[in-house]
Amino acid sequence: MKRLSVIAPVFLVIASIVAYADLVIPPQDIELEQIFFGNPASFSNPAEIDVEALTLATPEFKEIKRKKIKKGTGKYWILRSNATDRAHRAIKKLAEELEYDLIANEGYLGELPTPIECDNITKNAIKLVKE
Repeated sequence: MKRLSVIAPVFLVIASIVAYADLVIPPQDIELEQIFFGNPASFSNPAEIDVEALTLATPEFKEIKRKKIKKGTGKYWILRSNATDRAHRAIKKLAEELEYDLIANEGYLGELPTPIECDNITKNAIKLVKE
């Protein structure tokens, strides 16, 4: 009986470690342009986002469309840069609020040689950039 009391806590510790094991994207599969937040070498709660849809939903991009600002002009690139900055701030804020430790472009994690399941937070982020 004494032996069981020693073994049970060991199994509990091992089970806890396995339950919270970090996920990893193998170095050869890391595409940094697909990662918007977090460390692809160690994470446990990933999410994905359609960053293009997020950027198109920003007030800055809507101004480009509404005022028919031509691509290539200084005004276009300033607004496009501001839209991208707003999108990245929203991604960071959502990651912190919802406790995601990795946010990647939509589809990237699922298309890895060993697919990684994750939540899609695009709708949440679009609501945030519209505020």
